[in-house]
Amino acid sequence: MDKIKIKDLEVFAHHGVFKEETTLGQKFLVSVCFFTNTSLAGKSDDLEQSIDYGEVSFKIKEFMKNNTYKLLEAVAEHLAKELLIAYPIAEKVEIEVKKPWAPILLSMDTVSVSVERGWHTAYLSIGSNMGDTKENLTRAIALLNENKETRVTKQSDFIVTEPFGGVEQDDFLNGALEIKTLLTPQELLSLIASIESELKRVRKIHWGPRTIDLDILFYDDLVIREENLIVPHIGIQEREFVLQPLQQIAPTKVHPLLGLNIYQLYEKLKITQK
Repeated sequence: MDKIKIKDLEVFAHHGVFKEETTLGQKFLVSVCFFTNTSLAGKSDDLEQSIDYGEVSFKIKEFMKNNTYKLLEAVAEHLAKELLIAYPIAEKVEIEVKKPWAPILLSMDTVSVSVERGWHTAYLSIGSNMGDTKENLTRAIALLNENKETRVTKQSDFIVTEPFGGVEQDDFLNGALEIKTLLTPQELLSLIASIESELKRVRKIHWGPRTIDLDILFYDDLVIREENLIVPHIGIQEREFVLQPLQQIAPTKVHPLLGLNIYQLYEKLKITQK
């Protein structure tokens, strides 16, 4: 992946554990490396297709001056998130924050903290069979996009499917989403729960009717087995209402446990249903 680098940008700011550091301030050196695709900018010679390192430098300066953190770890963490949100064409960013005047009363060059953070790719299933189902799905997608750390990058068609699980109820309108997110899996789960709550989902009957249903199908290629979160989602390979819309947007996505891609799983399921 291509890189755009800024090395040792000098900024005077007020970060540190000691009172003198936060009141008097001191010098920091900030280095940033954006991981991105520069081919479009290279071919077009258009700054709008790239990341303006001059603009980034001033943004770093303002961030460092307008915030106060005790730890360099916190400075790097929050700055990485700020830059990824501001420049979404970057897949990931590496930040190094150096403190040349660290108050340890010993001779040294600098102390520093370096972090690498990036966008994660997750796939969600989305469904509704109560009220205005299309509006429910559209609103849920809008709420995902309202969170600055999450953006919907692909969306399948909405399809009508029969209910799954044996409970008598209306047909569902289902779809699948690809999202880019800076949230951890648990943070994403919390965001989904808040969206379901806002859209007044009530969990009364297992497999029962609902205004909105959002599930995490995949998160990168992680395998997660926690009390409240299982990824990949259980039974993906058995559910046509999941596979049919998902294969529209991610046919080559490989199930990390089954070793087959979504297109293959969907074709295999159709054969078993004949």
